[in-house]
Amino acid sequence: MAVGPEQTHGVSQHRRRRFDVRVVPHRRRSALRLRDWRMRTKLATVLVIPSVAFLVLAGVQTQSLVSSANVLGDFAAQVGIGREITALTHRLQMERDRTAGELPALRDAADEAASEERLAVLQPYRDAADQAAAELRAAAEPLAEADASWRDVYVVASQAYQQVGYIRNTMTTVLLTDDTIIGNYHRAIDALLNLLAQPTPGADRPELADAVLRYVQFARAKELSSRVRAELYSAARVGSYDSEDAAQLPDLRARQLTALGAFRIAATSAQVTRYDEMSLDPAFVAASRMEEQALSQGVSGSAVLDAEQWWTASEARHELLQRFEAEVLSASARQADDASETQLRETLLVVGVIISVLLVAVLISVLIGRSLARSIRLLRSQALRIAQIELPEALARLRSVSGGVPPIDVSPAVVRSLDEIGELAEAFVAVHRSAVGVAVEQANMRRNVNAMFINLARRSQVLVERQLELLDDLEREEGDPEQLENLFKLDHLAARMRRNDESLLVLAGTESTRRWNRPIGLSAVLLAASAEIEQYQRVRHEAVADLHVVGHAVGELVHLLAELLENATAFSRPDTIVQVMARVEGPGAVIEIADQGLGMSATALAEANAVLAAPPAADVATVERMGLFVVSHLAARHGIEVRLHGGAGGLVARVRLPRPLLAAAPPPSLDPVPAPRGLPVATPRPVAPADPGPADLPVAGRRPTTVPRQAHPVPVRAEDVLAPAAAPASGGSGWWSREGPTSSVAAVGAGAPAPPAVPVTAGTNERGLPMRVPMAQLSAVTQSARPEQQSATRNDPDPEAVGGMLSRLYSGVRRAEAEETTEIPVPPLGAWSEGGRK
Repeated sequence: MAVGPEQTHGVSQHRRRRFDVRVVPHRRRSALRLRDWRMRTKLATVLVIPSVAFLVLAGVQTQSLVSSANVLGDFAAQVGIGREITALTHRLQMERDRTAGELPALRDAADEAASEERLAVLQPYRDAADQAAAELRAAAEPLAEADASWRDVYVVASQAYQQVGYIRNTMTTVLLTDDTIIGNYHRAIDALLNLLAQPTPGADRPELADAVLRYVQFARAKELSSRVRAELYSAARVGSYDSEDAAQLPDLRARQLTALGAFRIAATSAQVTRYDEMSLDPAFVAASRMEEQALSQGVSGSAVLDAEQWWTASEARHELLQRFEAEVLSASARQADDASETQLRETLLVVGVIISVLLVAVLISVLIGRSLARSIRLLRSQALRIAQIELPEALARLRSVSGGVPPIDVSPAVVRSLDEIGELAEAFVAVHRSAVGVAVEQANMRRNVNAMFINLARRSQVLVERQLELLDDLEREEGDPEQLENLFKLDHLAARMRRNDESLLVLAGTESTRRWNRPIGLSAVLLAASAEIEQYQRVRHEAVADLHVVGHAVGELVHLLAELLENATAFSRPDTIVQVMARVEGPGAVIEIADQGLGMSATALAEANAVLAAPPAADVATVERMGLFVVSHLAARHGIEVRLHGGAGGLVARVRLPRPLLAAAPPPSLDPVPAPRGLPVATPRPVAPADPGPADLPVAGRRPTTVPRQAHPVPVRAEDVLAPAAAPASGGSGWWSREGPTSSVAAVGAGAPAPPAVPVTAGTNERGLPMRVPMAQLSAVTQSARPEQQSATRNDPDPEAVGGMLSRLYSGVRRAEAEETTEIPVPPLGAWSEGGRK
């Protein structure tokens, strides 16, 4: 057996729960190609790039604002710590000025007790300074960690104050000059004033820089006033001025006036007014008058100020200056705090606006992107659903329809927007509607073509049946063995033509009209299939299980097996045989047809099995290899599995019959007995008597001829094999040959009444044909059986007459089948057949 390569068409399973959403690209996707990016990636890129750019610009602006807020915050904190700095400066000034007056007394002290007495006078000023220094350290720790430049200046001031503490401890034990002791105080106070001037708001905040300048200039003026007081108090305690005082006092006075002028320039009008009001205070006026008197007389004068009186007056004025300094510093601190809070609010507001704008932009972008992505996703889903489910299902419905073309609904577009995507969705629907319209037109055309196929096949079947009937007449009247063999060959060619007509019906999607209403033995089915092919002599039935096939599937199963047997004999050497075996396997049965032919390649075998597993649609390629097409469709129609396997020297076709196609054995009276190989040997024709009586007449009513029959194997037809017959007699039966049963008409020739001369009818039908009355002409039914008739001696009728009668009977049945008759009636159990046998 061999099947040439043919184009196979895979039938995909379109009915699935979820359709495949992956589309195989026509080329490999590259991440570097912009056009290869998925739509979600493109939309995300369109949204992300502007958002990132906006975030970068907003981040830069926010960073600038946050930096300004941090600078102003640090500035406000540094200005705020000026209260502790000015407090420590004031305490050091008090301690320095008092120390400057007590140093001569410490040097003139005669004993340690006198020194301790002088030191006891200085101890309250030292304690006050230490307390102020402790407060400054506590307040400066957070700032020292935040600002490195401010921390460096603070470290210098802290070290200078520590040096003052060292001077305190060594003042009485180490011989130090007055300039060294007072100089350490000067350096500590100058370091504190530098720390006080350290806050810097930036170049874009001149008003805050003026605020710092105001209290710094006033602090310097206050320091110079304190140093003048210290010089005058020291001279008052000594009782005279030394040579250095002549140069220092005018210089200090000039520097004091310069600092006060700078303060007046930087100060606000309210602060200048407040200073002027303070300068009119009696304590301030008294101290200023005494200072002017001392400076106006000059250091060359012999008179000096009273020490206690000057200390009291200058201390009162110094306290007024300290309070005014605190007011100026508080005003600057409030201004710095307000600027810092304003900058912080602006920063938070800008950051909030940036975040809000970004969120709104992102939200709008996401909504638009989701709308686009959703529309594209719905459009893609609809396109895939149309391509993979709806259109294939519609084509499958139109392909499988047998009657009128059903209406095919086209689903509307899932995207209802009026943009380009909505228009694209409508275009997809239009394409779907056009495709369905073309499919409907093709279905109508295919339906018309199938109708033509059916009509031509029916007409051809009628002509073939008439040809077979004519061949039957010629075979009965022919006596020459060689001519009779030629007639048998023509008989088989006509049977093959009839099978081609049935293949056309399968091609048109119509079921076979050959049906049986009773189970048929599997051996008979195999024999009938062998009788349908030309080289029937080469078929050998090796082992056939005792199984029966349901009647409605017998005709198409015979057709399927005949195609496989035809293929096996056509593609193998004429001197080889084709083996047929049938066995029970599981709930069903397996039929194996093995040949010793050319075989098939692995690729061709896989393609052929694919066609057998999934029947293709009818086209030109299937018509060229009609046998494989017919086998696949007949197998799919009855759930039969057909597979081709490579054998030792050819192919093995394995046909697996399912359990529903098998049936129980019918009663023995209706079950035919198959011949050993389906190729029986004809018995010699009996010689007719010289004067035959009524009992010697054949059933068909004609006198048999005396032409002897040949003794070689005689072919049979499928209808002859599958026709119902009674159980064979002990002496054998010729039912499986064309001559008919050898003892089927004994009752007719042995005393049974002859059939009526005029047929009994029940009128005519709508087509004008006579309607037969069932069993009206059967004398065995109309008359009671008699024992003597059953025991009478019976003679076999002429086989030629019986064969001719059965041939004409089947010809009438075929003509009825051409008129869409779907079943072949079988006589009921116990009825009398036309052959006269029960």
